[in-house]
Amino acid sequence: MNCFLLLEDGTVFRGESVGAEGYAFGEAVFTTSMTGYQEVVTDPSYADQIVCFTAPMVGNYGVSPQHAESGAAHARAVVMREARGPEWTDWLYERGVVALTGIDTRSLVLHLREAGSMRAIALAGGASVDEALASVRAQPQMAGRALAAKVSTREPYVFSDAGWTRVAVVDYGCKRSILNRLAWAGAAVTVYPHDVDADELAGYDGVLLSNGPGDPDPLKDEQVTLCNLVGRVPMLGICLGHQLLALATGHETYKLPFGHRGSNHPVVERATGRVLVTSQNHGFAVAPSEAREAAHVSLYDGTVEGLDFPELRARSVQFHPEAGPGPHDAWGLLDRWLQEVGGLAEAA
Repeated sequence: MNCFLLLEDGTVFRGESVGAEGYAFGEAVFTTSMTGYQEVVTDPSYADQIVCFTAPMVGNYGVSPQHAESGAAHARAVVMREARGPEWTDWLYERGVVALTGIDTRSLVLHLREAGSMRAIALAGGASVDEALASVRAQPQMAGRALAAKVSTREPYVFSDAGWTRVAVVDYGCKRSILNRLAWAGAAVTVYPHDVDADELAGYDGVLLSNGPGDPDPLKDEQVTLCNLVGRVPMLGICLGHQLLALATGHETYKLPFGHRGSNHPVVERATGRVLVTSQNHGFAVAPSEAREAAHVSLYDGTVEGLDFPELRARSVQFHPEAGPGPHDAWGLLDRWLQEVGGLAEAA
């Protein structure tokens, strides 16, 4: 079988198929997480992407429903140095995920670091390299793509109806780990579509803006909603939610060369100098800023990793405090936010 990963610059990486037959277009990216492969594939933030795992072996500990971040596989394809175990490869096959093993992932990652993330095709059978290359170059770039509607819930639903504070989650591609962490911390959680109206959210004790895929800039309606909501209710943005809050408050976002994806990204908290090792997954970022509200900064490239607007009761983080997978350095952030939200609700 003809199996390869083809990048838009014509670079070819050959391997063997261990997933679904066929082909998948997407943006070729890499993650440095050593665990959490099932979480990665089911994370809606990986929509329309081909994910290369830098871990030398993937699939070692099988799969489990409790590790799924959503009800579907969102990564278009996965690329591995060595896939381990039929439980993992059968899981990929059953979900229609094109999966290649035997790829020189070290060379691939070095290439993406130098040249940047780019359009690609993962192919298991069928077309030749020449035939596939023209199709790859006809695919849209990730910059300018609004993908939240593709992965968001279409109708509101109650995730947890029991709790001491009421939280609305705006679903731009929300991970299940975020909802679980809120519920475990004692919140009653209701999830809303990406295009929910500000007035619908204003009656809650707090609003969480979730992670999600794609470019935040073309999400103009969502930005208007946040402009109409900020200051009316306590807000916390995570990942794409952070970027949207940044745009709504006058900051700029831009596309990173190869993104931040992994569970070992250092972030400094400016007020205390404390360094957090965080879980991250984003291809766009908030531009570096010396503004007072820029509360967290990446130690890799100086991008704004957190915003804090005390007077507006709004804050956000680029990293994932819920982890899933990753370190728990930032777990307390969600707990502290809920305590503040509950205290403000009682005071009111």
